[in-house]
Amino acid sequence: MTHEPVRVGVIGAGNVSDEYLATLRAAPGVDVIGVADLDRERAAAQARKHGVPFSGDTAELLALPGLELVVNLTIPAVHAQVALQAIAAGKHVWGEKPLTLDRASARAVLDAATAAGVRVGNAPDTVLGRGIQQSQQLIAEGRIGTPQTVLTLMQGPGPDAWHPRPDFLFARGAGPLFDIGPYYLTTLALLFGPIDTVQALGHRAFDVRTVPYGERAGNRIPVEVWTHVSVLTRFRSGVVGTSIYSFDSPVRRQLFEVTGSGGTLTVPVSGFDGPSVLVPAGRPQPEPEELMPSGAERERGIGVVEMAAAIRADREPRASGALAFHVLDAMLAIEESVDAGAPVAVASSFDPVPPLDPQWGAGGSWQ
Repeated sequence: MTHEPVRVGVIGAGNVSDEYLATLRAAPGVDVIGVADLDRERAAAQARKHGVPFSGDTAELLALPGLELVVNLTIPAVHAQVALQAIAAGKHVWGEKPLTLDRASARAVLDAATAAGVRVGNAPDTVLGRGIQQSQQLIAEGRIGTPQTVLTLMQGPGPDAWHPRPDFLFARGAGPLFDIGPYYLTTLALLFGPIDTVQALGHRAFDVRTVPYGERAGNRIPVEVWTHVSVLTRFRSGVVGTSIYSFDSPVRRQLFEVTGSGGTLTVPVSGFDGPSVLVPAGRPQPEPEELMPSGAERERGIGVVEMAAAIRADREPRASGALAFHVLDAMLAIEESVDAGAPVAVASSFDPVPPLDPQWGAGGSWQ
């Protein structure tokens, strides 16, 4: 196995590219050789800012000698198009969430990658952060007994209150379910395995949102998605879940709470490095135990670093295309359940994802 860095190109020079590029430029396992964007000036600015030698358009990036892995940070509506273009050029692909916007295009991406002999990985990579990884290990060790139920909650006023260009977040393929849902659903799948069925209700507080403040204050945004979604989930493992995803509340709340036969665990789903909180069962007044994760800190883009190691080892990345397809399948099933007013089965599956060594990344070891 060669230990040479995997040569990476980034397509999409928007807000999130700053976080990716900062992580990737610091990681020894990757070498960022180019940045591309429809706006060539924006690509050039990001390349200069992060010390990347090349900038240009997508076709030019894909033609760079030695390019191995494309990081696709485009908007959801073109995730499939860009991924297929990269795969056709023989490149591995890491994509931002969601994988695509429908099952047919997502399956086309995975099938094309298999035929081309390349790998697909996908965000969110928060599941590889120290916090969620520690929770996965604690559950696997039986610290709360057998997992039985899970409660997740994500609510707030919505991205129109802070995002500089929030319009696409209220268009098809976004909303709280597709924008924030992947963080929760990917964590749920990682911890409890494939989802069996979902049953959901949706609500839309406004058909048009008005940007409340900032440079675009007063701009009106058409709302094409449910801005509040309530979901009941049954996993094939027998765990039962209750979830809320909402852009309609002025109160911000985030919660991911797993209850088992021997206690309850709060999972730090909102970031990469938070503590897990363990409350044991069977005591009159149990004391919560806050458990801080060990190992090297991780940030957005760490999934690309882990995927680079997977490419060199000729294995699937932990944040794999199959896992992302299952999460997409579940989100589409949730939408279908809202429309049908009935439970919907989730047909797809994925292989169990082993936890990372807690010391992965410590001392620069990313293999």
